[in-house]
Amino acid sequence: MMTATAIPLEHLLIVASLLFLIGLTGVLIRRNVLFLLMSLEIMLNACGLAFVAAGARWTQADGQIMYMLVLAVAAAEVTIGLGLILQLQRRYRHLDIDAASELSG
Repeated sequence: MMTATAIPLEHLLIVASLLFLIGLTGVLIRRNVLFLLMSLEIMLNACGLAFVAAGARWTQADGQIMYMLVLAVAAAEVTIGLGLILQLQRRYRHLDIDAASELSG
């Protein structure tokens, strides 16, 4: 018979913080817009993992509800980000983030 073992909350929060730090490092280091968006997605997923872990710890559905909000924000971010990527590629033929500052006017 198989029994379920609970993962301690501290382990899940450590994984979530490591994922967040990986995403933050990608945001700060990368100059490509596509990699920047992927790093933001990693950061959002880390926040979602922390919400779900905390909700499971206290046996509340609030963590899952907050994760649905995180998913909605991530979908909106991807939509706007891909539109920006298309405009950068059409105008400048590259995806360098420094070229995005020239789009403002």
